[in-house]
Order: sequence, then structure tokens, then C-alpha cells
Amino acid sequence: MATETKKTTAAKKATTVKKAAPATKKATAAKKPTTKTTATKQAGATVTTPKLNNAVYATGKRKDSIARVYLMPGRGNIVINERPMTEYFRRPVLQMILNQPFAVTKREGAYDAFVMVMGGGLSGQAGAVKHGISKALEKSEPDLRPALKSAGFLTRDSRVVERKHYGFRKARRSTQFSKR
Repeated sequence: MATETKKTTAAKKATTVKKAAPATKKATAAKKPTTKTTATKQAGATVTTPKLNNAVYATGKRKDSIARVYLMPGRGNIVINERPMTEYFRRPVLQMILNQPFAVTKREGAYDAFVMVMGGGLSGQAGAVKHGISKALEKSEPDLRPALKSAGFLTRDSRVVERKHYGFRKARRSTQFSKR
């Protein structure tokens, strides 16, 4: 009798697997996203992925963050990871950092930026996006190089977090000394 129950549970598992497998295949075959606006539909704003054929490409880096920036003539919209700039960087200081290259070159509202950024924290990502926008502005208009260079936006900030050393709690923090 014990062997019969084992066989029936094994048979039930086999039938459930057979039933579940075709359902997942149909679900994945039927689900074909046309645009990547699922996160923005929830917020109410619609951000579509632009065609990046005529865009100027540049890469910006800061700390552990890497930003891929596509700059094209437009109205001044900045889209970061398929979300508007004000939604991705909620702090006004970070938004100000992103707009600095446009302010220095007096190009506010002249370009749209489509950015994909990854790695690091928010301030590092903002610095990487600023570096990428500056490099893309310089590529699109080489006359802007002196203004961007004098502001220091074209040089990569090479400061990174120091590694943790052996025998220490952090990079330089040692263990607490005990006299007794």
C-alpha cells in the first residue's frame, strides 16, 4: 500500500508538470512588449524609447557608476533608465548636477538626453551622467570644449573607494585597542 501512494504522488507530480509546462510557453509566447513603458505607465507619465540613429554617444564614469549617454537635438528632456530625470533623481542637488553642462554652455532646452546608467549610488550616477553629457556636448559641438574644460566637466573624477586592507575593519579603521 505504501508503494501505491508513492506511485500516485509521483504520477500527480508528472501530470502537474505536464500541465504547467505548456501554460508557461503560451504565456511567454503571447507576451510581447512593444515599448518599454511599464514602469512609467504606473506613474502616469509616458516615456518612449527614442530612435537613436542620429544621436551623439558618449560614456561618462564616476566612482563605480557608468553612464551611456545619447544626446540628440530636442526640447531639453532628460530620460534616465526609461524614467524622467525628476523621477529618477528626486533630490534637487542631483538634478542641478545633471543640468550644469547645459548651463555652462548656455544650451538649456536645446538637447534631449537618453541615458542608461548602472552601478554605484545616486551621487556617483549623477556625476557619471554629467560627465557623459559633457563629453557628448563636446562631440556634437567642438566649439564648446573650452567652456566645458575650464569648468572641469571633461576630466573624469578618478577618486574611488579605497580597498579594505588585511587586519583592519575598513580601509584604514583598525580594531579598538584594549589595554587590559
